[in-house]
Amino acid sequence: MGVALALSFTVTILGLVALAVLAWVLLTLGGFRRHGALSLQDTVSVLQLVFVSAAGAGALVALVVVYRRQKVVEADSAHDRVRVFSERFTAIATQLGDDNPAVRLAGVHAMAGLADDWKANRQTCIDVLCAYLRMPYEADPGREAPVAERLAFGTSREVRHTIIRVISTHLREDAATPWNDRNFDFTGVVFDGGDFTDAVFSGGTFYFTRAEFSGGTVDFSGAEFSAAMVNFGRAKFSASTVQFADARFSGGTVDFGGAEFSGGTVDFGGAKFSGGTVDLAGAKFSGATVDFSGAEFSAGTAHFGWAEFSGGTVDFCRAKFSGAAVDFGRAKFSGGTVDFADAGLSGGTVDFSAAGLSGGWVHFTGAKFSGATVDFGGAGFSGGTAQFNWAEFSGGTVDFGGAKFSGATVDFGGAKIFGGTVDFRSTGFSGGTVDFSGAGFSGGTVDFSGAGFSGGTVHFTSAVFSGGTVHFTSAVFSGGTVDFADAGFSGGTVDFAGAGFSGGTIDMGNPRDWSYPPSFDEGGSVSGVLLPSTPHGGSSGGLFIRAGSSRNSVRFSTFLQAAEC
Repeated sequence: MGVALALSFTVTILGLVALAVLAWVLLTLGGFRRHGALSLQDTVSVLQLVFVSAAGAGALVALVVVYRRQKVVEADSAHDRVRVFSERFTAIATQLGDDNPAVRLAGVHAMAGLADDWKANRQTCIDVLCAYLRMPYEADPGREAPVAERLAFGTSREVRHTIIRVISTHLREDAATPWNDRNFDFTGVVFDGGDFTDAVFSGGTFYFTRAEFSGGTVDFSGAEFSAAMVNFGRAKFSASTVQFADARFSGGTVDFGGAEFSGGTVDFGGAKFSGGTVDLAGAKFSGATVDFSGAEFSAGTAHFGWAEFSGGTVDFCRAKFSGAAVDFGRAKFSGGTVDFADAGLSGGTVDFSAAGLSGGWVHFTGAKFSGATVDFGGAGFSGGTAQFNWAEFSGGTVDFGGAKFSGATVDFGGAKIFGGTVDFRSTGFSGGTVDFSGAGFSGGTVDFSGAGFSGGTVHFTSAVFSGGTVHFTSAVFSGGTVDFADAGFSGGTVDFAGAGFSGGTIDMGNPRDWSYPPSFDEGGSVSGVLLPSTPHGGSSGGLFIRAGSSRNSVRFSTFLQAAEC
């Protein structure tokens, strides 16, 4: 600083002299003497102006010098800080490797504090904490083990759970120093508990790849996923509970691709999906429960494509679908249950296209379809049950187009169809049962156009047709049974136009109401159709033949073993 002042003083003196001489020369030129000689006051004013100008120039020089010196000091200070941080890092890493669990616990908190202070190397500090969790896991020795072993396990687990708590604290909205934008690598970690409640995943990547959840609870309840990637790919769930209850998914991806669920529970109950993806593609369910009950899907995707269900339950009970897509395309169901009971489907898509059902249950009991699409197109039903009992259809589509029924049961018993479409076009029925017993048709369409019936049974027993349309147009009946026993035909249309009857049975005997009977093409063979022996309800009774035909033009060669009425 002394050198800077001396230099500025010298510059000021030299500047003062130079400016004074320049001013004196200019003021004494001939052009400035027309008013007489310079007065003493004028001379003093000029010298004052010169002095001030020179002083300003000197001050500017001093400022430049001081600034440069400050930059050097700051550089030295930054170097010192890095050195101090590095020394702290080395000491803390040594603590984490200490045999004494108390020292390790202190090391966990110290490393978190260093991560807060050292922004440039925050990721490195986080990596060290995650690496500790990835170290070989010693399983619980059990109650019969010696006290020393049980104490060692308990203290080791406390250190691991403390690391998880420290990380979770820095992921919450009220964190003093947030770590949300960092990456966390839990690859292969064995979790026997952990608390991520109310964490905010707004950036960064979280790897749980090949992690094992073998006990305890890992809790993401109330967490918010808005941009991050959370990867549970090939993880194993054998006993733990993983909670996502009331979590909010507005972006990013939670990936369970290839994960194995042999036990425990993954709970998304009450979660809200307004964007992003929950991906369980290729996952294997042999015993666990994945619970989406009460969840709300307004956007985004839940993907179960190519998943294998041999046991356990995936529960969408009372969930609300207003826009999202839930995809079970090409999934294989040999056991277990997928439950949409009492769900509300007002939009979006639930896709089972090309899925294979050889066992297990898919439940839509009591569900309300007012706008969504449920797609079983091309699915194969060789066993198991798909239930739509007491469901309400006021809009949307349930599509079985091109599906093959060789053994399963699809049950619409007691359903109310007053809108929308249930589509069985070009479906093949060689076995199994499709049951509309007790269903009410007051609107909408159930379409079997072009379907082939070579076996199995389609039940409309005690169904009530007061509106809407049931199409069997161009269907082919070579076997099996379509049963309308005790059905009521008081309105709407049941249409067999262009259908071919070479075998099987269509039982319309003993209807409760025959006011609007089904219609067949004129002159067409209805061999195998069992009609009532006495007309029921309405003035015309009997079978409706299209315009231009007479009732006698329909051949009743084999069906006049009419049921008693």
